[in-house]
Amino acid sequence: MPNLPALVPTLVALAILMAVATAVLWGARSPSFLAPSLAVVRGAAQLALISLVLGGIITDPFWVAVALLVMFSVAAVTATRRLAWSWHRFAAVAATMAVGIAVTLVVVFGTGAVALEPRYALAVGGIVIGNCMTIAVLAGRRFFEAVRGEWDQVEGWLALGAAPRRATLTQARLSIHSALIPSIDQTKTTGLVTLPGAFVGAIFGGA
Repeated sequence: MPNLPALVPTLVALAILMAVATAVLWGARSPSFLAPSLAVVRGAAQLALISLVLGGIITDPFWVAVALLVMFSVAAVTATRRLAWSWHRFAAVAATMAVGIAVTLVVVFGTGAVALEPRYALAVGGIVIGNCMTIAVLAGRRFFEAVRGEWDQVEGWLALGAAPRRATLTQARLSIHSALIPSIDQTKTTGLVTLPGAFVGAIFGGA
């Protein structure tokens, strides 16, 4: 059981930060001023629940595979909902994410960079799935915005007989570039501006 008195300062700090974020967004008349705070509460509850579940399956390859499949399914559904849900779009998003995730994990574990053990598969798989979901959402939303904003160009290509894929090729390429910018900048400034979560965890652990 966690030491509840020791958690009080953390809970107080979290409550203050949530209140500040909510107040600032409300003051700015943001349409989703409660979203960050609700996300924190939901995330904390999910982490508490999943920690109990994972504690019993972390060494079992079958159940780790099931956990990764659930993570992937939730990620694909979440990304698709951000882009306006449809089964066709879900299939496209899931397939695209699956290819990116599979290539990454095959390289990481196939080269021996990380040992292929259940606990490492779960940790690395979760990180890759989460990052892939973020990129999918950013790329998809940017693509829709670009197509709407440059519809005259897209319509011109279509009028000339181009296929929809060709008519929106430029917007797709720029969307991918824009979606990668946050990750690229974070990677470029690692150690100068940002510190990886695993690195911070090791420091907190006394390494």
